[in-house]
Amino acid sequence: MSDAWNQRLGFWWIAEDHPQSPAVVASPEGPRTYSELADGAHQLVHLFRASGAKAGDPVAALLPNGLTMVEVSLACQESGLLFLPLNNHLTAIELAAIIEHSGTRVLVIGAAFANALAELDATGLELTIFSVGPIEGIAELATIRSQYPTSIPEERIPGGLFVYTSGTTGKPKGIRRALPKGSPEEAANEGALFGRAFDFRPFDGPMLISTGMFHGGSHAYFIGALHVGHALVIMERFDAEESLRLIERHKVRSAYMVPTQFSRLLRLAPEIRTKYDVSSLHSVVHSAAPCPREVKQKMMDWWGPVVWETYGGMEGPATIAKPHRWLEKPGTVGRAIRGVRVSILDDDGHELEAGKVGNIYIENGVGFAYHNDSAETEKAHNGNRFTIGDIGHLDADGYLFISDRAKDMIITGGTNVYPMEIEAVLTGHPAVADVAVIGIPDADWGESVKAIVLAAPGVEAGDALAAELIAFCKTKLASYKCPRSVDFRLQLPRTEAGKLYKRQLRDEYATMTNSA
Repeated sequence: MSDAWNQRLGFWWIAEDHPQSPAVVASPEGPRTYSELADGAHQLVHLFRASGAKAGDPVAALLPNGLTMVEVSLACQESGLLFLPLNNHLTAIELAAIIEHSGTRVLVIGAAFANALAELDATGLELTIFSVGPIEGIAELATIRSQYPTSIPEERIPGGLFVYTSGTTGKPKGIRRALPKGSPEEAANEGALFGRAFDFRPFDGPMLISTGMFHGGSHAYFIGALHVGHALVIMERFDAEESLRLIERHKVRSAYMVPTQFSRLLRLAPEIRTKYDVSSLHSVVHSAAPCPREVKQKMMDWWGPVVWETYGGMEGPATIAKPHRWLEKPGTVGRAIRGVRVSILDDDGHELEAGKVGNIYIENGVGFAYHNDSAETEKAHNGNRFTIGDIGHLDADGYLFISDRAKDMIITGGTNVYPMEIEAVLTGHPAVADVAVIGIPDADWGESVKAIVLAAPGVEAGDALAAELIAFCKTKLASYKCPRSVDFRLQLPRTEAGKLYKRQLRDEYATMTNSA
């Protein structure tokens, strides 16, 4: 629509103005219109309020990908509740700790995750629980919600998102912000601007959802898509070839993905990759974890200049790299978005000039606080600026380049080494399917560089390959950056968003060293 941006946007206005417009075209539970999704959200508001949830209270969802996740989020957005999506890969103990720390009042849980309930019982929380699917002793959501109307609730106010970090470098931290002002309609209309930043054009979907919907990044993009009239194509779980089939079948225009998915797509046989038509794609956004330059270039070569990148965290967004800008400056994560200032500071808090590597700080005029953790909040801030723990530099044009996580940096022989740089090189070797580089204790050097590798299918992992990979690194990196040793694994510990649990690997090797 040429005048689409002149229309009222945001989920609630679209549901009012275009009630029969598709909101979900494919999901494990089937399709839904905007009107049907809105009715389902209204019904849940009535149920949650009857269960004692008040504005500002968290409503948690421990669910697989599907419609219920969308409905619970929308219900919170029109009732002043805080939507808390829970990572369904966490242990029962970790989940119980988050639910207790957050002060959650209502939990919607999938039957597949019933094992977490025993740990919740031990917390003694006053918690109302509804199940999606049968769980003994728990009220089924499908049954109990039918007792409530689909009428528009009274006293509607905007709600918000309450998320916990993945905890790859420490315990998960909760991030919640003040609720938006105005009406839910106005807040949703503002949310449409989020999609516009990535050229999500109104009523020009659909969007493919292939990542875990509990992930904060995934949530931001599927809600942003709904706010501009993009219907959703929801995958229960990611499968590389199936995602290509869905793109072709539904003529998918937008998508949110993580770099690990790109790597799996690129490992498909050439005859499978060329079998499907992906020319409908217009905006594919990735974030959450570093994307090796070679991987992203190959995706651009295949899908065209449609791959966007954004850097930041749930603490706040920072930059956007448009496709053509990334091609001009390969490796950049983009330039600061409107209203945000990105700075590079040294360890004493002094601002560094262009080209100098230091701590990345973000200033957005809003800030954030870690829930019930003033010490961690203070540690992350320098005045009005905050950091999410990354190291990098700005070029002369203000484009940001990430070196690594501060906690992942290796100091060997007094010299700083950034694992991400080494991982990018090793990812370019055809025998490597995945890799993590860490520092391990070394009596002479303080730390030495170790690469932990998942060999590509059909490749024999062993001493010969280890020597080949070290030699390969020496052709591209200074000798002090190259791995001194290589270990092989059948898998690496990654989150749903593709982030490596390097803390787990470092702890494992520290234990091995201490017991030696």
